Order: sequence, then structure tokens, then C-alpha cells
Amino acid sequence: MVNISSENSGMVCDIGVIGLAVMGQNLILNMNDHGFVVAAYNRSAATTGTFINGPANNTKVIAAYTVEELVKQLKSPRVVMLMVKAGGAVDDTIKQLLPLLEQGDVIIDGGNSNYSDSQQRSIALDQKGIFFVGAGVSGGEEGARFGPSIMPGGHPQAWPLVKDILQTICARTKDGSPCCEWVGKNGAGHFVKMVHNGIEYGDMQIICEVYHFMKALLEMDNPSMQAVFREWNKGQLESYLIEITADILAYRKKGFSLDLILDSAGQKGTGKWTVFNALDFGTPVTLIGEAVFARFLSALKQQRTVAADILGGPPGRLDGGDRERWIKLLGEALLASKIVSYAQGFMLMQQASDEYGWALDYGNIAQLWRGGCIIRSVFLDDIKSAYVRNPELNNLMLDEYFRETINRAQTAWRKVVAKGVEHGLPLPAMSSALAFYDGYRCRTLPANLLQAQRDYFGAHTYERVDQPRGERFHTNWTGEGGQVSSGDYNA
Repeated sequence: MVNISSENSGMVCDIGVIGLAVMGQNLILNMNDHGFVVAAYNRSAATTGTFINGPANNTKVIAAYTVEELVKQLKSPRVVMLMVKAGGAVDDTIKQLLPLLEQGDVIIDGGNSNYSDSQQRSIALDQKGIFFVGAGVSGGEEGARFGPSIMPGGHPQAWPLVKDILQTICARTKDGSPCCEWVGKNGAGHFVKMVHNGIEYGDMQIICEVYHFMKALLEMDNPSMQAVFREWNKGQLESYLIEITADILAYRKKGFSLDLILDSAGQKGTGKWTVFNALDFGTPVTLIGEAVFARFLSALKQQRTVAADILGGPPGRLDGGDRERWIKLLGEALLASKIVSYAQGFMLMQQASDEYGWALDYGNIAQLWRGGCIIRSVFLDDIKSAYVRNPELNNLMLDEYFRETINRAQTAWRKVVAKGVEHGLPLPAMSSALAFYDGYRCRTLPANLLQAQRDYFGAHTYERVDQPRGERFHTNWTGEGGQVSSGDYNA
């Protein structure tokens, strides 16, 4: 056993990590593999001991059984990474650390914290001379162990102090570029991670809808579907989620394991945060919203079981038809929906960047997601290229490559959505993506009637097509409402 005892190991560690759940343990082992000496602490001494004598045995990892002991092991300026549950646990841990740290030391929150909490922590710690970094970490257990995508943001002066460690342990693209780069100040890192997770929700849902179409309408078995996903993973749809879907469909243990899993989905909240923020910023992130609601609907398993025997609908399968043709159409519809998912996510980041002055680099963000993370895909190279061509791009769908891709795919997209509706198959994310695309390209929407309705019942006023933007007008629609209008506001 090579672990150095706490009695004689003072000030030898490059970084301390607090929290020894799956992600914390694997990040520590990753750091150790790359030559960094890590002090490890968990509030449960038993967990610390189990880790040190188990996975960390014969490594340079140093056990700490108190927060004080951990801080004493660290070189100056001290760097402490928190891998604890988001929320109160982060604040409680910071409170324990503050009396032990000095000006210029760094606290990294590597959990799935809400970006607004990270903003507040960054400001509060800055006043005490402590540098805060809110770092989104994506890639799950395997990514943490062998190279995650890392999205750090916070106090800019912290970046030179943590850059070497974070860029050394992160994933890398095929050309060797690190999937970790400074995102922006305050809560920018955790905001970008939140949007990443929202896009992840959307990606997973549209893949599930394609699976449902193949299973319910095309009556395909698991090996046949697995072959389709495996083939898709060789082209424009190549991605981690497509790859693992093929693996899942093929996995057997006394039959296909997938078929034994209850169709009631869980979530940890970051998808909901994305939707909440989309509402706050007035950004139509409709696909991610439908993906979140689809999980809520899946959780109504008992109600759905009853409703299935009561509520009528059309036949749930195709009458004959060309299976190979539909598989091709499904692939194109999946690609088009995926473009919308990313376009909406980047729209939300643009709104937040403008609001908070983050000056986000969207091509750089696509690079961060190119390896290590859950939504990694070949598709992200095209997103990076789009923002290199035009850093001021308002929407990914306006880029020449993505515009042409959707134009080629939209006939298939429409046929798939229409067929789903015709046969009573729910495609909430895919159909909402198509509705967004059609709404975004629509020169004239019926919001003029909506504004007239608002003005009719609430004197909320409206703008006119023949007058400059910003001028407000009110009509006394009934002759009895008077000329006084309501103040205009956005809720």
C-alpha cells in the first residue's frame, strides 16, 4: 500500500477532492493516473477508508479524515474540488472550508449546481479573496475515470491555477484538443452544463421516439433495431447516445434486458432547470420542454394502463409498407430534430450570455462537448465550424450546412410525424421540433389576433405594421372600454 499517512504528508498534494461518490472517486483516480497527488475526503470516514484501501490502493492518493486534515495536505495556493450533492451540501462544505483557506485559494464546485447558486457563490467568495470555479463535468462514471468534458466558469483569476489539472484529465478530440476550456465568469460554466443536460434530454427523447416507431409501427425486433442504430452510428448521426442505444438493444441476460425495464422515466432536475430558464429568458426551447414533459407523462404508468383500455385511437401499426424506406425516413427525421435541439440550446445560451455579459464562445462550447460528455457526436464538429464561419450566427439553422441538411431531411421529417399522428403514436419532441422549425421560418404568425384579443379584454395595446416598432396603440373594441390602456410588460 503506497498511500502516504496524514501524519507526515503535509503540503504535498496538488488538489483536494471532497465527496467520494462515483464521480468523485473516478475523478481522483483519473488525476492520479496523470501524476497529480490528490487528498481525498468524505464526511463518512468509512467511505474514505473503503476508497483508500480499495480502488485507491497502491496509488499516491492521500486519505484525509477531516476537512482540516485535507487542507493541511495542499500546496499553496490551495485548490479544493467539491464533488458533493448540489444545493445546501455545497454551501455547508464551503462554510467548513472558509476558515481554513487563505486569499488566492480556489474552490471548484464540480457537481450539477444551479448556475444562479454558482453566481452567488462566486460573488460572495470573491469578497473574501477566495476564487470560485463552477465547473460542469459531463461523461458519467466512465468519463470521470478516463476523461470527461469539463465546463469551468467563475473567477477568471482562478483559471491559470486550475487549468493544468483540468485540461490534463479531460477528454480530447481526435486532433488532441482538450474538451475543457474557460467558459466565462460567475455561473457561466454551470449554465452551459445545464444547457448540455437539456440537449441531452432532447436527444434521448427523440431517439426513444424513433425506437417506439420502429417497435410499434414497423414491428421490428431488438436485433433488427440494434442493426439500424449500429449503422446510423457510422454516418451523420454518429454519437455516444446512438452507440449506447445499439448496445442496449443487443444486451441479453435471460432475454433482452431492455424489455424488462418499466416504462417510467426518472430525472435529476437539470432538464427542468433548462425549461425554467427558457421561460425566464423568453426563449422557445420547445423540444427540450417536451422531452421533460414526456418523462412526466411516462411516470403516470398506472393512469396510462387504465386509459389504454378506455380511450380509443387508430390502429397502432402500419399495414404492410416498405420497412427499409421507413428506416431511412426515420434517420433523416432524427437528424433534423437533432439540429433543432441544438439550435434551441444555443439560442438559450445566447440569451443568457447577453443578459450576464458572459461573451460565450459558441464554437468553443461545441469543442468542449466533442469528447467525454454524454452528447458527444460527430455533429458537434459541424456546429463548431458554423460558429467559426460566423461568430455572430443567430441560429444554427441559418448556417448554410445546417440549412441544407434540414432542407434535404424535412420531407422525411414531415412524413414520419404525419405517420405517427395517423397511427396514434406519440412523437412529442420530434413533432414539436418540426412545429418550431415551421414557426421560425414563418414570415407572418397569427400573433396579431392574439394581440387583438389581449387588447380587447385587457387593454394591453399592440404595435402596428405601418408604424415604427415600439409605438403602442389601443382600440376601444366595444365602444364601452374607454381610451385608457394597460402598461405593457413582459412577465
